[in-house]
Amino acid sequence: MNESLKSLLEAASKVPQSKQDLEVQRRSFAYGNTHFENSRITREMVDRIADEMAKGEND
Repeated sequence: MNESLKSLLEAASKVPQSKQDLEVQRRSFAYGNTHFENSRITREMVDRIADEMAKGEND
């Protein structure tokens, strides 16, 4: 890995992420892994289930 890439990665690792950023990343990860195993999984399905889970946590 060259020095400029190392510097960019180090700088990026120090940028704080909001809760919204983390949620978007979590859903993207979930979609990518589930869609890989089952091509019928859609982003909308992942969003719907994540929303239902969040709602259940707030009850």
